[in-house]
Amino acid sequence: MPWSTSTRGAQLPPGWSSRTAPRILARDGYQRTALMVDGTRCTATPSLKVDHIADRHDHRDTNLQTLCRWHHKQKTAAESAAVRRGRPAVSRLRTPGKHPVTSHSHASNMHPCGDLIV
Repeated sequence: MPWSTSTRGAQLPPGWSSRTAPRILARDGYQRTALMVDGTRCTATPSLKVDHIADRHDHRDTNLQTLCRWHHKQKTAAESAAVRRGRPAVSRLRTPGKHPVTSHSHASNMHPCGDLIV
């Protein structure tokens, strides 16, 4: 479901865009927080998203992380698929595919993180 037709924004607390999201982005150094296979963090900075690690209704800082748009989309898709299958979302997911920022530097065109640790 596209964000423009989603009711998700209405479920976020007051001040999400003006206080919470900027605070989490700054805390995480404006970088994706999950580690790639080589132990580094994704350096993609366009379209960073503040993501709920687990319960999407738990807005405490400890349940929030920064993801680039590509990783956020991958995580959300895996969580949605798990719900459709009637299974709980997994805490680790494989993230194959091209990353818009880093794929050009990898001959295999696979994202260098192999596993997205969330």
